[in-house]
Amino acid sequence: MAGQHWQRAAGPSGRFESTFIIERVNSDERLLVNEIFYSIQGESSFSGYPCVFVRLTACNLRCVYCDTQYAFHEGRWIPIEDILAEVLEFQTPLVEITGGEPLLQKPVHSLVSNVLEAGKQVLIETGGSLDISGVDPRAILIYDIKCPDSGMAEKNRWENLEQLRNHDEIKFVISSRQDYEWAVQILTERRLALRHIVLFSPAWNILAPDQLAGWILEDRLPVRLQVQLHKVLWGERRGV
Repeated sequence: MAGQHWQRAAGPSGRFESTFIIERVNSDERLLVNEIFYSIQGESSFSGYPCVFVRLTACNLRCVYCDTQYAFHEGRWIPIEDILAEVLEFQTPLVEITGGEPLLQKPVHSLVSNVLEAGKQVLIETGGSLDISGVDPRAILIYDIKCPDSGMAEKNRWENLEQLRNHDEIKFVISSRQDYEWAVQILTERRLALRHIVLFSPAWNILAPDQLAGWILEDRLPVRLQVQLHKVLWGERRGV
């Protein structure tokens, strides 16, 4: 089922739901979309669940390990009502809005709210450099704090941490022992694990997962080891 780009799961209930919800969307709103696909969620505490992904185009960051550089520029403008129809017809309860950096496009907030109104659970993956105050509080942020080896640590918007809700999750992508020690310092000083699920993820093909696992166990950290399950299953492919 993974990688079914722009395919719709037809069915009377899905079609009725789409029509009912879409009538409330401003037809003038649109987003620059890189891809929409149905797959297994590979990250966060929702890893393993079927999920519809809406990947938006453009990113203001350039992490050295980025695996979605194709989303920097590729995309097409799609009315929000059409995006919503595509999402709802997959008839799955979990939806992720990702990028790129999805918060760069202001109409994303309308999409998020309308997907939520349709009864879906919405995850938003964000790079942590933009203001999150406008995000619908019902959505769950997967909030990425950039470590030094990403090359983007100076872009972290630290004031955002005070605006995170308890259900939001915090992610560190770790490339080295230096990154690990830096992340542990942030975790400890800001007491992040008291309020949030904290994810430590090894940078793909840079830091071995078992190495990171060993450090977490040795230091008895209250964090969750995250591997990119979709890459474990299908490798570095688009649409999964």
